[in-house]
Parts: sequence; C-alpha cells; structure tokens
Amino acid sequence: MDLDIQTKLLNCVKDKLGKKDTVPNALSDLLCISMDAAYRRNRNETPFTIHEVQKICNHYGISLDALLGMGETNVMFNYNPTHLYDFSLEQYLEGMLTALKTLKQCTNPSFILTTNNLAIFQLLNFPRLSRFRLYFWAKTHLHIEEYREALHTDERVTETAFNLGAEILDLYVNIPTKECYDTEFLKGFIRQIQYYSNARLFEDPHYALKLMDDVKNMADHIKAQSQLGYKMKFRDDSKNIGAKYDVYLNDTINSDNSFYYSADEIEGIYLSHNQMNFLHTNDAVYVNETKSILEKQLANSSFISESNEKERNIFFHRIDQTIMSVRQKIELDIMSS
Repeated sequence: MDLDIQTKLLNCVKDKLGKKDTVPNALSDLLCISMDAAYRRNRNETPFTIHEVQKICNHYGISLDALLGMGETNVMFNYNPTHLYDFSLEQYLEGMLTALKTLKQCTNPSFILTTNNLAIFQLLNFPRLSRFRLYFWAKTHLHIEEYREALHTDERVTETAFNLGAEILDLYVNIPTKECYDTEFLKGFIRQIQYYSNARLFEDPHYALKLMDDVKNMADHIKAQSQLGYKMKFRDDSKNIGAKYDVYLNDTINSDNSFYYSADEIEGIYLSHNQMNFLHTNDAVYVNETKSILEKQLANSSFISESNEKERNIFFHRIDQTIMSVRQKIELDIMSS
C-alpha cells in the first residue's frame, strides 16, 4: 500500500479515536494482530493489506474512495498476476477453495453465475477436463516457455489436486445458486479439444476421445441436475442431493463469466479475465449495479430447472449433437492418419 495513503488512513483513525484510545492499541484489537505488528503499521514500516484497509474503513466509517482520490467511475479490483502463477492445477484450485470457504462460513450464502462457454465448478467433476483447460491456457494463450514444445499427456491429477477439487465440489454443491447458460455453451471448449487433436498436440491421439467422452458426461450431468432442480456430484447417489440449482437459458449470448456472491455479512463480484484468471471486487456501487444487471438478465432468460422440459431437452439435445459430430470427426482423423 502507498505510504502516503497509509499515513492519511492512520491520521483518519487517530481523528476518529480522539483521546479514547491509541492507534496501535485500536489496530491490535481490530485486526487481531500483536502490539508489535500494530506499532510497525503505525510507523509505516509494514504496509496494510487490502483486507486490513477494508476492515479499518468499514469499522471507522472512512471513505476508501475519498482516501484514494477515487470517484464513482473508479473501481478497485484484486487479481492474480500471471508472473506469480505456476499454472499448476493445485494453485488454481487453492484460489477457488479459499473463496468458497469464506462464503460458506457466512450466513445464508448464495451466488448468481453467468456462464460463457464453460461451467467452471461443474468442470471439477472431471479432473481430466480441468487439467486440459489449464494446460491450454498456459500453452496456447499465454505461450509459457516450459509448455512450448510439450505435448499434452494422459496423466492422473495429483492426490493433492484431487482432494482440493473434491473439497471445492462439496462446498459448491451445498450453496444455492442461480446459473445462466447460453446457446454457445461448451462449443468453444469442444473446439479447443478438436484443435489440439488436429494439431497433433496430444501425446496419445486417442486422448482427445477420452476428453470428448468426459464432455458428454458433463453435459448429461448438468442436464440431470437441471431436471432435478438440485445440485449433486457426478455419479453420486441421487439421495445425496445438495442445494437448490436454478438454471436459466439465455437465447442470445453471455458476454462473460460473472460470479455474484452474497451472504448476510458480505457480497462481491468475480469477473473472468484473460481466459482463466479472475478480477474480484467488493466495491458497493459496482457490486449493486452488476447484481441488478444479472437479475435483469435472468428475468429475460428461460427458466429450465424442474419445469420447461421441452426447452431444456432441446438445449441439451443440441449440445449432444455438437459433441457427437466433433467426436466423429476426431475419430475419423485419427483413423486416417
């Protein structure tokens, strides 16, 4: 954090406290840190984290916008810079797990999710697909050097990654959601598999067929949950149903992956960024405006959970046709090579 801004924040806290308390003592109590850590922050030797700044501003009624010289047209986002990313499935999953754990610990958690191309949480039911998606991002979109000459191989995910994915799914399945799909759902992801197959970027050409079979299983699984109106993990007993799963179909297109989460204590927005990365903000104005837009988008979409069987079946039948068509093309290409 900029030290000039930190000094301004400390002065604001000092003004709010008056003679009732000292700044280090107040910071120690509020941030649950030692007195030594509080003194280091008070002397500008240790910068505040963004979460500490937010907590201080909320507690003392300090305007962060005014502090930063920001207005309604400016919003502060957090994200993970790619140069700090190791592109392992484990690191990718750890970020998702932290976010869901925070939400699940709150009262009455829920979220609204618009899906552009791929359902990130549903993807975790199929570790091979998750691993391929991350690999494609690193090699093809970002041109990471260590992936440049490599071929994608048929490897099992590590035990750590598998356990992280299972824990995320447990949390996701038990949080009520409203999710909006569009008519382009899965088409881009299927083209990525076909591209790698045509470009001979799989070590085993037949691995592309395994991925296509997983895509088919994922589509069938999403359809089953939509029909039921509740979430469940893949191949789980139907008695082990989770939270409410309200699915909507947008007949046009979802422009991005937007993730609005809320609980009695918190609310915020995650937005897709650079294919697999995400931007995150708790800015009240931006969050409320985005929530309003998402609610209008749902209102303009068709509700296909539990009811509206005809439209639901047509939607998933078209997905099945796309999967079968591309799988046949891949199989013919393998046989002819």
